[in-house]
Amino acid sequence: MFDLRSGWGASYPETTGYIIPTFLNYWKRTGESEYYDRAIRMAKWESSVQMQSGAVQGGTMAHPPSPAIFNTGQVIFGWGAAYKESKEPVLMESMKHAADYLCEMQDSDGAWRRNLTAFCSAPVDSYAYNIRTAWALLIASVISGEARYAECGKNNIEYVMGITRPENGWTEKNCLVDPAQPLLHTIAYTFQGLLECALLSGRHDALEMVAKGNSQLHKAMERHGGLYGRYDAAWHPTVRWRCLTGEAQTAIVWFRLADVTGDQEWRKRAVHLTTMLKRTQALAGDPNIVGGIKGSYPVYGWYGKFEYLNWAAKFFADALMLDMGDKRSGLNG
Repeated sequence: MFDLRSGWGASYPETTGYIIPTFLNYWKRTGESEYYDRAIRMAKWESSVQMQSGAVQGGTMAHPPSPAIFNTGQVIFGWGAAYKESKEPVLMESMKHAADYLCEMQDSDGAWRRNLTAFCSAPVDSYAYNIRTAWALLIASVISGEARYAECGKNNIEYVMGITRPENGWTEKNCLVDPAQPLLHTIAYTFQGLLECALLSGRHDALEMVAKGNSQLHKAMERHGGLYGRYDAAWHPTVRWRCLTGEAQTAIVWFRLADVTGDQEWRKRAVHLTTMLKRTQALAGDPNIVGGIKGSYPVYGWYGKFEYLNWAAKFFADALMLDMGDKRSGLNG
């Protein structure tokens, strides 16, 4: 990420991991081999910094290594996608080592409570957005043939469904710092993870819950003239700044809902969101930020304050490729 106050940050294993599938998707779309080469180099770098336990560390490489469940799941997306294209044995080994670690750390009710992260402070015992980690395990199961990974992923679906309000699709324990008003970023993490898990596991009830929650979110968007950075349990925005990362992620979920339900209203909504995001993208000026997406709008909003985030650009690129008609198999992060 690039901080307008201090420049480029250190390498970030978590976000590098789930950027790998974006590069591979772009390579397939354009045929430009540079993006394939970069993706495979990123995946091999991830193997070189993987912790001995199989975990991926929290934070950037500037922080002392500490295991993080979510980060481990996100790098599985990269190893899995890179292995599918390159068949490099080290990538399969790293993916399975990470998946084994996640299965070992999971509690019997499907939640992860140990080694969550040293970088989040929400007063909860687990994070709902680890459903994206469950999605990663389902992918690892498909690629490796290990049924145990799928069982652990399905166990987490059950857990997250149990803490999601059936009347409106709002999920508890779903924020980095304040679960009473979760970030749109983590809300969208949870929606995307639950949607893709539903498709890979045949959980139609989970897909219906995603549609219900996003219908409520869209209604809030219409009432208030746009999406905002945090929402309470009644889907009321609680801040006036926008979380651009979360908007890009939400657009992805809406494109996917259009694909899997056949309801093209979701596509119209997603296109509207990506159009709004295009107006915030840096297209000229400082070469460090050209093409980038801010954490928040205005740039001094709470999330990613004064920063252009590599993961914001990643999700925006994913949304744009979906807008251009890409169909995903569910095996990408």
